[in-house]
Amino acid sequence: MEWFVKAFLKASLAWLAAGVALGVAMAVHPMWTVYRLAHVHMLLLGFVTMMIYGVAYHVIPRFSGHPLRSRGAARVHWWLSNLGLAAMACGFCWRVWSPERGTWLLGGGGTLSALGAYLFVWIMWSTMDGARTRTASTQQGGATTTGAGATVPLTRRTMS
Repeated sequence: MEWFVKAFLKASLAWLAAGVALGVAMAVHPMWTVYRLAHVHMLLLGFVTMMIYGVAYHVIPRFSGHPLRSRGAARVHWWLSNLGLAAMACGFCWRVWSPERGTWLLGGGGTLSALGAYLFVWIMWSTMDGARTRTASTQQGGATTTGAGATVPLTRRTMS
């Protein structure tokens, strides 16, 4: 399993634990329900989306028969998504007590998270199209190895 797949899956589990802990805290202290937007985002963007990212990074190259477009972009994606979500969650909480500062933090975090999502779309789309494979074809003489270990002809085209 690639390191970034494992990193997204572990981040997903960490966000699940944090979101559940905040949910329990809100149940025990009803006044803390002012943090429900942070709770929801921790679970939906944190747990669900990070899990989807991790699983997609593992299966899409194997299903498409093409290597991942960019492992470096996957690293950037992990940082954008996790830092963005952390800033968003803090912004939702901080906005309760300091609306102006919290809104700035929330906006910055939301922007980072959105950039991460757009980067993910680009990586997956170009991986499914075999963009890296076509580019590498002139350098490697016609064949490459996918993350699954199978040799895939570089001249193979998938439906666009």
